[in-house]
Amino acid sequence: MSIRFPELFSSIVEATMSPHPVDRYLELVDPMLTWRDLRARVSHVERPTARTLRLFLAPTRQWRGHAAGQFVQLSVVVDGVRHTRCFSPANAAAGADGTVELTITAHDDGFVSRHLRKHARVGDVYGLSQASGEFVLPAAGVHTPVFISGGSGITPALSMLRTLVAEGYDDPITFVHYARTPSELAYRAELTALSAAHPTLDLRLFYTRGTDETQSASAGVGRFTGEHLHGIAEHDDADVFVCGPPALMDAVFGYYETEHPSARVHSEAFTLAAPIAIDPDQPVHGELSFTASGISAANDGRTILDQAESAGLSPESGCRMGICFSCTAIKKSGCTRNVLTGDTDTESDTQIQLCINAPVGDVEIEV
Repeated sequence: MSIRFPELFSSIVEATMSPHPVDRYLELVDPMLTWRDLRARVSHVERPTARTLRLFLAPTRQWRGHAAGQFVQLSVVVDGVRHTRCFSPANAAAGADGTVELTITAHDDGFVSRHLRKHARVGDVYGLSQASGEFVLPAAGVHTPVFISGGSGITPALSMLRTLVAEGYDDPITFVHYARTPSELAYRAELTALSAAHPTLDLRLFYTRGTDETQSASAGVGRFTGEHLHGIAEHDDADVFVCGPPALMDAVFGYYETEHPSARVHSEAFTLAAPIAIDPDQPVHGELSFTASGISAANDGRTILDQAESAGLSPESGCRMGICFSCTAIKKSGCTRNVLTGDTDTESDTQIQLCINAPVGDVEIEV
């Protein structure tokens, strides 16, 4: 077995710095001086609407760039507790030396988004993950691209649009977006400018709240209907990219299944599906054993991640939705149940996601 010198050197350095990783010491000097951790410094901040925040981030040397449509995990410490959330860069695809542009909507129940909207400043340093996700432009190219987005789902769609424009794509593009009101559409001015500069871009904006402001805007009012897509050339052979709230995505899926089943529909969502209810005739029982920590607890029916945190453990986690896979751990034995699908798994020595799996009876997990 061969060992690469950089890996061996890294292991030796980290061993000499025990009991903490090297980055825990380096961050005392400069949080952007890292050995392994990927971080990013805020280089510019904008607040384009009353509910949104736009961050421009300069990542450390570990950053490998992103493909249009992918997402990253941003980690921020609030009152001494690290919180991680998923966001899609809005800028065009960029390499390792590129800036990351995130536009974040502060939802009423969004603890992290509201904190960032209020407190983010130039010079802040946040944790950052490498870009992930399969919601990207096909490697073979696109045909008659149609982008349909709602709310914060605009960011991956805009990243794809910006990428196509930057690459000189000159075939027809349709960009459909739904916002509550014009004042809440953070990219309205840019989208309007892009449409004016590129005659092949068909921009269709719709506002779901029919106020006086929306009536005076050069856009439609209302939620998605198939009529909003009328007039698209070669619709049956289109590449359709949809990202937004579940109601919008369900409506779009239903439309294409019925009207244009041969269209290629690509989708991405960061909304956790409703958990499947526990059968009241199957009482919760068993013991959950965290083998790496030597801790055991009575199974209370919640996800393994929730029960691990209640037991005083801090397993790595990110989206808590089953999207990012950062909470994956090895199940040594026992039966688990996926709380989103209801499927059970009895296989031993297999990797599972802690955030969307709950124990069924006795379970041993390597945490």
